[in-house]
Amino acid sequence: MQSLRTLPWMAALMLVVAVTLLAGCTTVPSAAPAGEAAATEAATEAVSAAPDAAASEALAPTAGGFPNKALQIMAPANPGGGWDTTARLLAQALTETGISPVPVEVFNVPGAGGTIGLAQLVSQNSGDPYTIMMMGRVMVGSILTNDAPVTLAETTPLARLTAEYEIVVVPKDSPYQTMQDLVAAFQADPRSIAWAGGSAGGTDHILVGQIAKAVGVAPDGINYIAYSGGGEAAAAILGGQVAAGVSGIGEWSDFIASGEMRALAVSSADPLEVTPGVPTLTESGVDVVLLNWRGLVGPPNLSDEDKAWLIAALTAVNASEQWQEVLATNGWDDVFLSGDEFGAYLAEEDTTISAVLKEIGLVQ
Repeated sequence: MQSLRTLPWMAALMLVVAVTLLAGCTTVPSAAPAGEAAATEAATEAVSAAPDAAASEALAPTAGGFPNKALQIMAPANPGGGWDTTARLLAQALTETGISPVPVEVFNVPGAGGTIGLAQLVSQNSGDPYTIMMMGRVMVGSILTNDAPVTLAETTPLARLTAEYEIVVVPKDSPYQTMQDLVAAFQADPRSIAWAGGSAGGTDHILVGQIAKAVGVAPDGINYIAYSGGGEAAAAILGGQVAAGVSGIGEWSDFIASGEMRALAVSSADPLEVTPGVPTLTESGVDVVLLNWRGLVGPPNLSDEDKAWLIAALTAVNASEQWQEVLATNGWDDVFLSGDEFGAYLAEEDTTISAVLKEIGLVQ
């Protein structure tokens, strides 16, 4: 077997380091800094050529010595939810593959659909590359519904990582055996159906609003109970405190597998292999399709050099065998998009989600 030290990854890795050194001395007024673009391209080419090597070699610190202590990933929600789970699996992959030369740790800052954590990142960590934040489509909506004082435009976009569809569940002893049963009860008495999900204005809330619209229930008739973490929402479902729950498929897959929750429908256009036997909303007579996503942003005012290192590390881990196994196990799609391309996508999402929230009556 060829030694890892002789594979193309090492040569490309040296290029990554060299380019990031130059990035710290170069100012480019265009949309994509030269250091970011070159470092990301080099990392992408390297891991494509030698993914096994990419999963076992660390990115060398920059000329400024970054990183030389533990990296911190903020999960802006309680433990047990999608952001927390994704952050911990990512931290594990970065360290176990050796892509990060330093430990990667996760901490939680829950509240207001992630906007409390967002405000902390922007106000307390400006210019600090050692703290980055997990986020996603949920946060885009929460910023609007919470009228947050800070926005994602004030952060440094790093990468979109994963996407997954939503799933509608009920407790195991629920009288609703199918999505049609649940919809009939919802139409007959909307307020009698309490829906558990994530933060107000987030993807879960949007899905319930779109279901309501599709079946003729007025948005102001929804009895939606927002929880700051998937663990809290799961407890409400398991305890019979709500009639139904909505979340990402991977978040409650263990409860579904154990029979503690009954899956009624998924929000994909076609049936999914990860949820065998579970129909789509469309197949259940509810004309709704919705895809959620998660990614990472950094604080404002990162140097080109530090930003390039972080994007190169995320590019490498995304191509690693370990992370691809994480995606497959959790039923997540690989939708990797980095740097300024991710920034442009965030701007588009803001426009799209704002229109949806207005349409279903969650914002004015």
